[in-house]
Amino acid sequence: MTNNNSNGIKLIKSLFSGREASVAIILLLVMCFMSFQNEFFLTQRNLLNVGRQASVVAIVALGQALVIIARGIDLSVGSIIGVSAVAGAMAAQVTGSQMAGIIAAPMCGLLFGGFNAILYTRININPFIATLGTLSVARGIALLATGGIPVSMSGWASWLGSGRIYGVPVSFIAMLLLACAFFFLATRTRIGRNIYATGDNPTAARLAGIDVDRTRVFVFMTSGLLAGLGGLILAGNLASANPNLGRGYELDVIAAVILGGTALSGGRGSIPGVILGALLMALLGNSFVLLGISSHWQVVTKGLVIILAVGIDGIRRGRED
Repeated sequence: MTNNNSNGIKLIKSLFSGREASVAIILLLVMCFMSFQNEFFLTQRNLLNVGRQASVVAIVALGQALVIIARGIDLSVGSIIGVSAVAGAMAAQVTGSQMAGIIAAPMCGLLFGGFNAILYTRININPFIATLGTLSVARGIALLATGGIPVSMSGWASWLGSGRIYGVPVSFIAMLLLACAFFFLATRTRIGRNIYATGDNPTAARLAGIDVDRTRVFVFMTSGLLAGLGGLILAGNLASANPNLGRGYELDVIAAVILGGTALSGGRGSIPGVILGALLMALLGNSFVLLGISSHWQVVTKGLVIILAVGIDGIRRGRED
């Protein structure tokens, strides 16, 4: 009986000592607060809307998390969202096939992810600078291709963006499925272990026989692929691909990843934490709308959240050292 109690206590301590536990607690506190402040907050429609708003950020953040865990960063995801949406919409118009558009959007993201990987692994450009340059290149290509005019997008893309299955948004279901797949990838596969090892100590990983450059190529291409998928979902939800789509999303994505407990120094992070971070960011935005707070405060809050999350990570890292 004593052993069972001690095991239960250890389990509870392990749950609350995890990096994502603090995010889960904040999430619950915000939900409790909002349930008393607004009668519409706990309605099924509003909660599903929060899930839909979090889905694109969470999907793109899954790829960003792998990049940061591997000791990199991808600032270009917002622009890749825009150019991928444009590529998908234009491919659908030119070919007359909605399926061509659905394939073209994530493939465009994959190409830009590969471009980032080449800049980092072959030309040895710092990932911060490399992806900052890609941010401008991708946005410029989207504007040049469209002349700054949105391109209509419908069909299956609209179903992905705004469709529902038994009342649940398709994008939210896609987020959950991808989260499960990436959790398995990160915790149960060799490539997942290689990503963590590369981020923790690239030199030691290379000496252990891990192909560090190939691992970095994988995470950047995965990030681009998911950003392309995010662009497809956003364009489908709006029924048009705007070349400015995704502008500023890089901040939301990085905030979700860091808030979820992923260390900027690499080697640490969890997929559940990323999802919780994205949900918290969407929940804060939804709360501001319901409380009638200016949208400008949302921008301020995102910045404060990033500073707070990085500060907490720095304090924890200092204690561990």
